[in-house]
Amino acid sequence: MWTRALNGMLNRLVQDGELSVTFPDGSTGHYGDSTRGPSVAITLHPDDLPRRLVLTPDLTLGESYMHGQLTIEDDDLYGLLTLVIRNIARQGYTWYQRPITAIRHLMRYMAQFNPAPRAQSNVAHHYDLSGELYDLFLDTDRQYSCAYFRDPEMTLEEAQEAKKHHIAGKLLIEPGMRVLDIGCGWGGMGLTLARDYGADVTGVTLSREQHAMANARAEEAGLADRARFHLTDYRKVTGQFDRIVSVGMFEHVGVPHYNEYFGNVRKRLTEDGVALIHTIGRSSPPGSTNPWIAKYIFPGGYIPAMSETLRAVEHQSLYTTDVEIWRLHYAETLRHWHDRFMTNVDRARELYDETFCRMWRFYLVASELTFRLNRQVVFQFQLSPVQDTVPLTRDYLYREDDSGIRRHAAE
Repeated sequence: MWTRALNGMLNRLVQDGELSVTFPDGSTGHYGDSTRGPSVAITLHPDDLPRRLVLTPDLTLGESYMHGQLTIEDDDLYGLLTLVIRNIARQGYTWYQRPITAIRHLMRYMAQFNPAPRAQSNVAHHYDLSGELYDLFLDTDRQYSCAYFRDPEMTLEEAQEAKKHHIAGKLLIEPGMRVLDIGCGWGGMGLTLARDYGADVTGVTLSREQHAMANARAEEAGLADRARFHLTDYRKVTGQFDRIVSVGMFEHVGVPHYNEYFGNVRKRLTEDGVALIHTIGRSSPPGSTNPWIAKYIFPGGYIPAMSETLRAVEHQSLYTTDVEIWRLHYAETLRHWHDRFMTNVDRARELYDETFCRMWRFYLVASELTFRLNRQVVFQFQLSPVQDTVPLTRDYLYREDDSGIRRHAAE
């Protein structure tokens, strides 16, 4: 019964590309057209896998790959996920999956309810993994967010530096300015603003690993008097700041907290202050989080639509002074991360195990291909209480010094 049901589902789904499936009972099926996309062959091993794929495909595909219950000829994960994501983007889910998707959308407020204790637990799930894991695939500054490939030939290190300085340009940082870094990570953005622009930086994170490393880096760089990092929730910060930056943190806020988040941004900004919020976004209407990502990678996380983000901004007496959309920059970033991770996968197995490595690879590849094929982008929102605090054109962003980077002397 379930093999027939899966056979029918794949016949409807696979139009671009060809999928060959060997079922647990030894029978085979062929779907799609190899002249219109990749040709991929998979084998399903446990007897109950067809049933699970029919009932919960979004969750089961990743789980079965993680545990070796679904194997791919030549381990062509890129080919399989290209085929799946391209076809879902092209035609959406099958008719019987749409009610499940609708229910998931209705339930998202519960799934994304992130008061401070739950937010810290969610952050620890991902960011308090072994620090050495991140050294296996990130750049030397540990930038765990989208790089900015001003030149396609840039290295990952160069593109991450370009990202930080592009953001600093939008913040119009001047020496001595007080800056709040919400979701400071391992401190790279804050240290750059303190070192290269002379800012006085306060960073906050809920990750114990990130908090310890950020402060250690500040001490090592001789910047501890200008870059201080705290283990606390952004909602507990007091005082006001000339500038606020938040890179790759808004995805963890949760829709129920958007008004609260931007309300805090407004309270913390001076009257002529500027904020720059950098977040993954969807160029489609509001949706829900993929259940595999929610369970294994980012519990409580959600990729926002522009409409629901700016709806929250509108209620906080903030002008949206600029919106920039980065399209394939994150896809290129993730490709670099994947390649570095696979180069160091033997060390990752020593830190964890084969199941973890397959999970992490699935996460990196699926994320890259979602940016390439299924309407996922990066938003940068520049916000201010005053509409003429920043220049009225973008010309100021592209006036470079001799090094190719616009920056202030940190004197």
